Amino acid sequence: MLKDFKEFAFKGNLIDMAVGIIIGGAFGLMIKSFVDNIMMPLVAGVFKLPDFSTLFRTLDGKTYESIEKAREAGASVIAYGSFMNDFINLIIIAFSLFLIVKYVANAVKKKEEAEPEKPDPQIELLTEIRDSLKK
Repeated sequence: MLKDFKEFAFKGNLIDMAVGIIIGGAFGLMIKSFVDNIMMPLVAGVFKLPDFSTLFRTLDGKTYESIEKAREAGASVIAYGSFMNDFINLIIIAFSLFLIVKYVANAVKKKEEAEPEKPDPQIELLTEIRDSLKK
């Protein structure tokens, strides 16, 4: 059983998947930072809106200075601004991954086109024999 587990755990696909998940997590953090620190302040400045992450509603009908103060008071908070930030993160990450996958697919396609297929050695031999018989 231990041998089977070792074979499973150290297969190339499993290691590749683990590396992909780790890089994907780091990529997600980078995009989140880009959205929170660059995109959203620009959007807020262009549309004259506050930072989306500060937009919220409370279900108790009272007004609070911030989301943190509302939560400290025990109010139910709908933080729709944070949701908007996360949605924009998702769109940017999805578009970035689309571009990366498209680039890799094009690179693989170009590589396949650049490498001409070598004919089967048996076919080459038969072609040589045919050509010599014609002579």
